[in-house]
Amino acid sequence: MTLISKKKIIYPVGEQLRRYLVEYDRETTLPVTYADLARFTGAYPLLNRQGNDTLWETVYYEPNALRELSEGLAEVYALLKTAGDLSYTQHLIADRVDYCRFGNSQPFRVRIVNQLNDNYDYFYVKKADASRVYGLELEHILSPNSINYLLNGNTLIEEHIAGIPGDDFIRLHLPRPHLNQVRMAKEFVKFNERCFARLLGDMRAYNYIIDVTLDFEDEQYRVRAIDFDQQCYEGKKNMYLPQFFKDNRAIVQLCSRLLKPETIRQYQAEERTLMGRRARSERHRLKDLIDCLRHDTVSPREKVNQLKQELNRHHGTKQFSRCRGMGDIVRLNLKLMLIPPKRA
Repeated sequence: MTLISKKKIIYPVGEQLRRYLVEYDRETTLPVTYADLARFTGAYPLLNRQGNDTLWETVYYEPNALRELSEGLAEVYALLKTAGDLSYTQHLIADRVDYCRFGNSQPFRVRIVNQLNDNYDYFYVKKADASRVYGLELEHILSPNSINYLLNGNTLIEEHIAGIPGDDFIRLHLPRPHLNQVRMAKEFVKFNERCFARLLGDMRAYNYIIDVTLDFEDEQYRVRAIDFDQQCYEGKKNMYLPQFFKDNRAIVQLCSRLLKPETIRQYQAEERTLMGRRARSERHRLKDLIDCLRHDTVSPREKVNQLKQELNRHHGTKQFSRCRGMGDIVRLNLKLMLIPPKRA
């Protein structure tokens, strides 16, 4: 069983990383910041449809402040979705703001409603953390999933990632008879490989979602991370392998029961190959990002030293001993896992 050592340290977004974000259109000016949303006057627990506590609170504001916030949040949504074209915002209102005290970034979740058809969408307002920004960018570059987010000062805006929360999927959907268990097992193996290659940690069941797509004969599944706070932060190698978390045990047992070792190795090789192709196609952007990470501090020195030792043992090498920080470790781990050895 893998345990988180302590509450994660929040690292500020440095100047080099901020220049990178400007270069790649992630930095912008926002009409509403995290500090603005933090000025709520009260809150009450948000319950789900079954009447259970969700650990989120719905917050409320003074009437005048609420009107200003609603307009500003609709503009933020336009910046996120339509590059700031406000002609689409006249029918949009922010009808609810939720707050979670327990996350590292203590996020606000904003519900935006289209008044013409009552359709709604969400986005998140969080405290900016360099670790999370690196995690979002690595996910965007190396995974099959595009990530939409914006940054302004100490405020981070993230698009909602739709899907079934991993803990709910394991509890409610995994036992269903129609589930294609082999496909689910395959996708978890690939997800496990992606997390380890780019060193994304803390993928407990509630930190990822399952995206289910109906195919012409069956269902397809994709496991997607939704929490990036633990990007290359912890010192324990197993922190970056979702298979070692207790609440993922049911899926891990599914993989062990249905997949032969050679099949697992095949799926791992497939995912490494796809990641390698994405890395090559985005090599300039990836290099710029890794250069920022190599000059940044995103983990305590003792965790860096521990991870170097554990990855040396895992890969059967001494190359990690030369790494100065987490940026060097991520760079070398990607190189060892994604670049195939030359054939004789």
